[in-house]
Amino acid sequence: MVATAATSAFLPVVPPTSDSSVKPLGKLGGGITASVEGRGNGLSSKSPSVGNLRVRANAQVPPKVNGSKVGVMKGSETEEMNPSPPPRTFINQLPDWSMLLAAITTLFLAAEKQWMMHDWKPKRADMLVDPFGFGKTVQDGLIYRQNFSIRSYEIGADRTASIETLMNHLQETALNHVKSEGLLNDGFGSTPGMSKKDLIWVVTKMQLLVDRYPVWGDVVQVTTWVAASGKNGMRRDWLVRDTNTGDVLTRASSLWVMMNKETRKLSKIPEEVREEIGSYFVDYPPVVDEDSRKFLKLNENTTVSIRTGLTPRWNDLDVNQHVNNVKYVGWIFESTPSTVLETRELSSITLEYRRECRKDSVVESLTSVVENEVGDSGFIQCQHLLRLEGGGEIVKGRTDWRPKSYKTIRSANPLPAQSA
Repeated sequence: MVATAATSAFLPVVPPTSDSSVKPLGKLGGGITASVEGRGNGLSSKSPSVGNLRVRANAQVPPKVNGSKVGVMKGSETEEMNPSPPPRTFINQLPDWSMLLAAITTLFLAAEKQWMMHDWKPKRADMLVDPFGFGKTVQDGLIYRQNFSIRSYEIGADRTASIETLMNHLQETALNHVKSEGLLNDGFGSTPGMSKKDLIWVVTKMQLLVDRYPVWGDVVQVTTWVAASGKNGMRRDWLVRDTNTGDVLTRASSLWVMMNKETRKLSKIPEEVREEIGSYFVDYPPVVDEDSRKFLKLNENTTVSIRTGLTPRWNDLDVNQHVNNVKYVGWIFESTPSTVLETRELSSITLEYRRECRKDSVVESLTSVVENEVGDSGFIQCQHLLRLEGGGEIVKGRTDWRPKSYKTIRSANPLPAQSA
């Protein structure tokens, strides 16, 4: 009875009839007979009642059988059935979902970028903080600033940035300064006028003072500018600040001259080049007072440590086909006694470059340890010499070292107010 009531809700129950036109065709299942009558294009089947239930089924010929169209006979004619369109499924709607997903992703990335810029706002209005490391010029291109995040591979055994890392940051900002003003041509900092005359810049002296070393994860801001140095030289200065506190961490000053890359001889600044770079010179004093102390004459009898057989690797060469000046610092440390490296940290370094080092050169590193005038406070001074195996001097250097536990209290000379 329950089945009968449920079925009757969808299929009407036909009362029993004694129509004589219905003829039994045969037994279906347990004593159920079926009758079929043709009506037009369809087939109508009538089934006798199962109890009081009678089922009527209407059927149509399928439009396709095994991929071929079929028709229904109507008299002597055959009518083809038009195939129905394919159903709309998730798969054929996928391009619409892809466009929606792309729009949502674009909005999300734009919102994330705005949030990051807001989160990295400088603590002080006169400081530029750039989380993406892109530089910026100020004062009509006279001053250039760029941020650097200290990476894990840029720190040493003391968990602080190495001196080579700091010097690489200085070199990077110097080149980006020239590039940002459209003066960078095919050389390492060469202007278009210099390239026409086969001239390149070479550094003759570098002084660097470190008040505090940044650590992994710190973000530092490097500021640089150039000034004239005599008639045929250029001075470039740098200040390195902690973007979180604004404190000056490092100060550096360098002197540069021009050299002909074909003859490898020093050259005067041509007037064409002077017109290119002269407008970028500023009238600021050096951020580091010149170290006028004389270098000792080092040889096998006056040194405590010598390292021989140092050769440049291919990666040590720059685009001017000579050893990059930062590499010299690593060679100097090759002959520095391990007791100095393990118990003290470098506080200042002065380098005088005498000649270039090429890819086939073989270098010797000499170091002499000198007691500082401070006495027993733990400060020491080292004298260094890099020379070719044949005897020619490449670099003379002086380094000052302080105890690793020493806390720097000295206040650095700030960048002039008008350049901030």
